[in-house]
Amino acid sequence: MRDPRVFQIAFLSSFLALGLLGLEFRLEPLQAFLCVGSALLTQAFFLKALKLPEVGFLSAAVTGLGLSLLVRTDTLWVHPLAAFVGIAGKFLVRVRGKHLFNPANLGVVFALLVTGRAWVSPAQWGHELSSAGWVILLGAVIALRARTADVSLAFLASFLGLCALRILWLGQRWAVLGHRLDDASLILFTFFMISDPRTIPDSRRGRIAVAGLTALAAFAWQFGLYRQNGLFYALFLLTPTTALWDRLWPGEPHRWVPGDIDEKTPAPAGGGVPSPA
Repeated sequence: MRDPRVFQIAFLSSFLALGLLGLEFRLEPLQAFLCVGSALLTQAFFLKALKLPEVGFLSAAVTGLGLSLLVRTDTLWVHPLAAFVGIAGKFLVRVRGKHLFNPANLGVVFALLVTGRAWVSPAQWGHELSSAGWVILLGAVIALRARTADVSLAFLASFLGLCALRILWLGQRWAVLGHRLDDASLILFTFFMISDPRTIPDSRRGRIAVAGLTALAAFAWQFGLYRQNGLFYALFLLTPTTALWDRLWPGEPHRWVPGDIDEKTPAPAGGGVPSPA
């Protein structure tokens, strides 16, 4: 079975290339290069410093590509710093053998709250329904290969359902809901961030609970508090509850491929420390 992260990297790379060449992303190629490079170098540094197996580089590449797609800045240092913080969090902030935060999510929140020089701009993706459909289709395929489609679909259904209720309440046109689907950052969040198997509960019931609560929190942040970037802040606040859901509803730990070594895999009998992947 081929590692689903290979498909993630292929998709994110192609979408990034399309954005740089055709969709007029406000992103310099050097910024993307520094972001991905920083993620890979940070992964290598911690693996060597902690004497861990040399794994997890595919996940680091996914983090770097995701941050390149989501974060915008007018500097060259924000992207690599956000990537460093996101990857470092896998090794330094851990609970019961799991890293606490999704690395890309941690990097986005750090860039927004700490640097003062970054933003996430959904409008830059444009409103081409065909592009959004392409993102949805390929994202769903990759999520299915990673066996995390349940959390993606539960989140998307919950968030769009809440948006639909708001449309009914305000008497708005249904085209408003279509604009939500045109937001590629929402789709990338749905299929490449909240669906990260390393930071979501092991059981299906736990994953669906987190998906629903994240959708509710993001909706309240955006339409109740009238603040931007509710998706990222909601996930940042709710992923630390994963340990509680795993205790309430235990499940089979996720592995990218059979025999995969990761932070959920018990240490071998002969010694050694599992590595964050």
